[in-house]
Amino acid sequence: MAPAIGAQSGGGARASLYKGQNMHAYIIMIGLVAGCGGLLFGYDIGVSGGVISMAAFQQKFFPSVYDKAQAAAAGDTDPYCTFDDQLLQLFSSSLYLAGMAISLPAAILTRRMGRKITMLVASLFFLAGAGLNAGAVNTGMLIVGRILLGFGIGSANSVVPLYLSEAAPYKWRGAMTMLFQLTMTIGIFAASLINYGVNEHGSDNGWRLSLGLAGVPAVILFVASLILPETPNSLIERGRVEEGRCVLAKLRNISVEDVETEFEDIREAAVAAGAVGPSAQWRALFAPRNRPALITTCLIAGFQQLTGINAIMFYAPQIFQTIGSGHSTALLSTVVINSVNMVCTFVAIYAVDRFGRRGLFLEGGVQMIATLFAAGALIAVEFNKYTSLPSAAAAGLLVIVCIYDAGFSWSWGPLGWLVPSEIQAMDVRGAGMGAAVIINFLFTFFIGQAFLSMMCGMKFGVYFFFGGWVIIMTIFIYFFLPETAGVPIEEVQLSFAQHPLWRKIMGSAADEVIAASEKRDLVVKQGRVESGSF
Repeated sequence: MAPAIGAQSGGGARASLYKGQNMHAYIIMIGLVAGCGGLLFGYDIGVSGGVISMAAFQQKFFPSVYDKAQAAAAGDTDPYCTFDDQLLQLFSSSLYLAGMAISLPAAILTRRMGRKITMLVASLFFLAGAGLNAGAVNTGMLIVGRILLGFGIGSANSVVPLYLSEAAPYKWRGAMTMLFQLTMTIGIFAASLINYGVNEHGSDNGWRLSLGLAGVPAVILFVASLILPETPNSLIERGRVEEGRCVLAKLRNISVEDVETEFEDIREAAVAAGAVGPSAQWRALFAPRNRPALITTCLIAGFQQLTGINAIMFYAPQIFQTIGSGHSTALLSTVVINSVNMVCTFVAIYAVDRFGRRGLFLEGGVQMIATLFAAGALIAVEFNKYTSLPSAAAAGLLVIVCIYDAGFSWSWGPLGWLVPSEIQAMDVRGAGMGAAVIINFLFTFFIGQAFLSMMCGMKFGVYFFFGGWVIIMTIFIYFFLPETAGVPIEEVQLSFAQHPLWRKIMGSAADEVIAASEKRDLVVKQGRVESGSF
């Protein structure tokens, strides 16, 4: 089957009539503020591994892990198995079970009450979880705090990419939605810096500061939910039509009269969405016309975690401690990796609307395959079971991991959230993003709960495991993902209807989507003839 190639700059004849599609100060401000929802997810990803590696934290909550770490340092036990403790892994992974559980209620709230209220609820959950973790005196408080954090992250991840994709001009939708990923990487980097600083300061309660500062991004999202406008799509969908028209005009920085074409497309989609009640929205996900988007969303969400990125991000300090680096060196290595992660996200923001989603997916996939196999091979050759990795080899591993991280940061990282947010039809958009979060968090839970045990059992082979999965997902992208860059969000379904495989899965619904698009284009052409623009 030939690869699916879609237009990168078209969007249909009707989309060419959209006005106000340039970036300006107001829309950039909205993108930056709303994108800060990613700080919640990023900070938690970055902070957990560093806190787990702190001796004072281990002694208080996981003394058996502390004892194994001391034995490994003395060469008395297998270093690969130092952190193989299910309760310790539950500390990291319980958050993602909670995020998965909240996704369905968050999707319903997003549809019924709007995007802003969901962001507000997310910030309150996260603030409560951060406070509980910082003040924890037993493992139960830690786990409950993590569950509350999970509710916050699950809600935020369901709504923030959706908010950004709906607010953005369609020509800049990719770059603006990637602000979520950018702030996520900033959160990861900030957390690793804080962990390193706390470790250098030497306080026995430094872990409380690391966990408590998670409240800062929660406050930012809380303020954002109060000052940002609701999206035009949400307002129109909930019957506040004129308000939606005015907000759309403000977002596009043009007069109300000049947004008429885009407004009518949104209203047409909203009418179709209104025919599907909130409770029926999830059932509608499985309708033939929505199946390609659902299948693609679920695969991309699961594949993102099978790249191995969160295993590395969660447990980077443990990985470098396992191969013999000191605690401080392991945390510093994590800072370096996370700085690469942040910088390379800017590359993705620059490239995504210029070179398309498929190009970044494919290049990043090849880069990750090469580096994962290189990392596994290096450790297999150089690492002796009860000694440390030689300093030159450890430096080489750090470079390899940074190159791997760069590939992820401009491909599967941001695109894993962008593509699901832009391929859903309006009538199932909330449920579609909810499904993305459910699958993503389910896989994140499994990887987070299993990785340290996998490292104990598979040793260097764990890198080959993830490398094999990246091969599979890169093949999927090459053959089955239509290009969506430059396509208005209300027109993305057409890309699936024109794809050979997805058209078969859609059945007669594909013909209906194509016919509706042709009818809209014909109306536009007739309007141009009548106005003398041809």
